[in-house]
Amino acid sequence: MKRLTTLSLILGFNLAVLAADTNTAAWLTRPLSLADALNTALLQNATILKAKNDLEASHGLVVQTRAVALPQVTATGQYKYTDPDAIEGFFVGSTQPNENWNASIQIVQAIYEGGKLRAAIKAADATKQQALAQYQTSVADTLLAVRLAYYDTLLAGQQITVHEASVTLLQKELEDQQHRLDAGTVPKFNVLRAEVAVANERPNLIRAKNQYRIAKNNLANLLGYNLPREIWENIPLNLTDALEAAPYEVNLPDAIQQALTRRTELTALRKQVELNQLNIINAKSGYKPTVSVFAGYGWYNAQFTKPMELDHDINGWSAGAQMSWNIFDGMLTRGKVIQANSQYARARTDLADQSRQIELAVRTAYSDFLEAKEVLDSQAKVQEQADEALREAKARTDAGTGTQLDVLDAETSLTQARTTQILALHDYTAARAKLERAVGTDLAPAK
Repeated sequence: MKRLTTLSLILGFNLAVLAADTNTAAWLTRPLSLADALNTALLQNATILKAKNDLEASHGLVVQTRAVALPQVTATGQYKYTDPDAIEGFFVGSTQPNENWNASIQIVQAIYEGGKLRAAIKAADATKQQALAQYQTSVADTLLAVRLAYYDTLLAGQQITVHEASVTLLQKELEDQQHRLDAGTVPKFNVLRAEVAVANERPNLIRAKNQYRIAKNNLANLLGYNLPREIWENIPLNLTDALEAAPYEVNLPDAIQQALTRRTELTALRKQVELNQLNIINAKSGYKPTVSVFAGYGWYNAQFTKPMELDHDINGWSAGAQMSWNIFDGMLTRGKVIQANSQYARARTDLADQSRQIELAVRTAYSDFLEAKEVLDSQAKVQEQADEALREAKARTDAGTGTQLDVLDAETSLTQARTTQILALHDYTAARAKLERAVGTDLAPAK
């Protein structure tokens, strides 16, 4: 698994191939491995796409934050025509132009704003990193959901196989008892008991098929597929991976430390603490003066020289510095400082609380993983033993030392053993995926 760090990783996937399959019937039946499912989700899942839009929008916020520290360039211009009768001269016989124009360009650079300029540059960088961390959190959560949905679909398919095998076994037992009844070696009660056993197992098969349909619908939705309307029930997804109990070792103290270091939720909160600390500097800047420098060039038509044509203009440079200082602003700055301090304290509390929650999540996921591993280990030979028990029950019945009830009980036990084993295998893989997410191990597939 390759660590997901930036948006460039996602753009590296083969978009052209997947896009060619989108909204066509081909993608429904093409082989779909777990890695393919994760790659598809990265490109099409709605949650990831919205998170990507939020990440792009945050870039605009970064630009806005930095704007206060950059020079401002403005250009102005005006043309004005006035009715000559509405113009009053300075003395009898004097005239003034009734057409006026002016234009100018000016650059202004703030050089001191009480620490706000430096804080703006730092805030822009913190905002960028926070947005990226939030994006990575959305991606990791969505990939975990896809992984679990893939496992659920595999489980549902296996459950159909188990219950179909169970129905087949019970149906054979019914046929055998019917033959024995026809031969006069068993009572009608044996046939009725076998019929009841078959009837009791069929609803389990029906439920398993329904769970399989639901699981595939859920997986298709997470993958961002637009299902053709002509597909009513069975989505023909062709999953190629299987549930596997790959060994996985984890040291709990190391896992907790890794989670506290790598979880992007904490990264985002740390950046929020930094941003709120910078907001205190911004608030306190209201107590201090602001200083800026400016330079510009202007043009305007002559007013008091002859001839007073529009093309007779005056132009030149201007430059200077300006300072302003709010000596008293009605306690506005003090209110902003109080608010900023409170928000900073709240952000630190959120960070500490989230750290505890993540540690709890790691401990819980670790405990669930241990349980799943122990259950899986306990089922290592159960199915083999159940198969053997069924063979012995049938042999004893054929020899006349056993009963039909022994066979039915053995068949039920075999079905339960098979069901428990696939559930244990599913729970193990799911628990491992959740533990990896809790620890902060990225779930992005390798290219």
